[in-house]
Amino acid sequence: MNPMPRVLVVDEAMEVRALVEITLGRMRLHTQSARTLQEARTHLARERFDLCLTDLHLPDGSGLDLLLHIRQCHPQLPVALLSNDPGTQASALEVGACDLLHKPLHPTRLREWISSRLKRLPTTTKNLPDHQLLGHSPPMDNLRQHIDKLAPSLAAVYISGESGSGKERVARLIHQLGPRARAPFIPVNCGAIPGELMESEFFGHRKGSFSGALADQPGLFQAAEGGTLFLDEVADLPLAMQVKLLRALQERSVRPVGSQEERAVDVRILCATHKDLKCEVESGRFRQDLYYRLNVIELRVPALRERPGDIEILARHILQCLAKSGDKPATQLSPQALQALERYDFPGNVRELENLLERAQTLCEGPWIELSDLHLPVSEHQDAPSPSLPPNLDIALHLQQVERHLLLQALEESRWNRTAAARRLSLSLRSMRYRMKKLGLN
Repeated sequence: MNPMPRVLVVDEAMEVRALVEITLGRMRLHTQSARTLQEARTHLARERFDLCLTDLHLPDGSGLDLLLHIRQCHPQLPVALLSNDPGTQASALEVGACDLLHKPLHPTRLREWISSRLKRLPTTTKNLPDHQLLGHSPPMDNLRQHIDKLAPSLAAVYISGESGSGKERVARLIHQLGPRARAPFIPVNCGAIPGELMESEFFGHRKGSFSGALADQPGLFQAAEGGTLFLDEVADLPLAMQVKLLRALQERSVRPVGSQEERAVDVRILCATHKDLKCEVESGRFRQDLYYRLNVIELRVPALRERPGDIEILARHILQCLAKSGDKPATQLSPQALQALERYDFPGNVRELENLLERAQTLCEGPWIELSDLHLPVSEHQDAPSPSLPPNLDIALHLQQVERHLLLQALEESRWNRTAAARRLSLSLRSMRYRMKKLGLN
């Protein structure tokens, strides 16, 4: 049973507090009143509230002081400022986002605000389904705490972490738990868009602006209007596009290709990359001004090797999902197989774990996945001895296998976009095609 929503009402005037308490009582809401700024702070320290209404003028301070305290200590708490001063809204926005209810307070308007805010109350990672963010290790608990803090904000977040660690899932959770959850979440892999189409993809284009532009087309910014635009692998953006992206973020507007007019856009930007963005800046491959615009807050997603205690719950969930999507009954990991996975280094993180288990479940013949079914690379196993070269090693075949592994890894990380994979390996597209054909990867 969900607890009754609690509302903190802060106003010096007893008649205002009484009006609010009566109105909210009829809505079956619990209220707690405070006359001063100090009383309000005391209640906030002792109790949990879902909403707060505060007068602008208090005996021992200002409602703006209380708003600042709430934004610092309770950032998810929605606040309405009660005032008849037209300049209050601008002052409140400087302190922190809130709503404004004009005095004298009308019960109908109050009920409308309460109802709308209760429908949009942000959740936290504690309320999510178990499969949304699996694992109970200290690194994952720390990640959840940071997501809960960042979600209500509109600040740009740079999500760092290795490839396959779940950066897009974290971005989706930040969007889902924030105030823009009902608006679109638009993910885009910056490394998968051809350079000549990048401006049109991001900003849209007008009919006839280039060959093949048969109709007006909105871009990704407009598709994400009111919501979140997630720039995955943002380090792969070419420098020319970085300049245009920076201007769009600064001006909060975009100009479609072929248009003379700019269009205002309202989006929250989240970005991610498996590269070290700071090193990219130092090497001159990424603009410093764009880096500071995107990296207002950095959130690091831990690698799977940093949380081996979560592998069992992850593996169980993956195997259950595989069983639902296929005809084969659910399988389980033998103790030896689980121990091997917990000792394995996982350079490909959770994505590699998914691939290993899908292959093992397909090949195993019984209800248990044994160690032999995993086919873990021995050279990367932590408990394995240092590999030595066999006496009759076929160097050409060995190099071919290494090349095949690198090509497959680059293709998987770029979602099988050959242009993006070639860029990762510093190859021309022609060379990439030749090597894929030679190794039978077409």
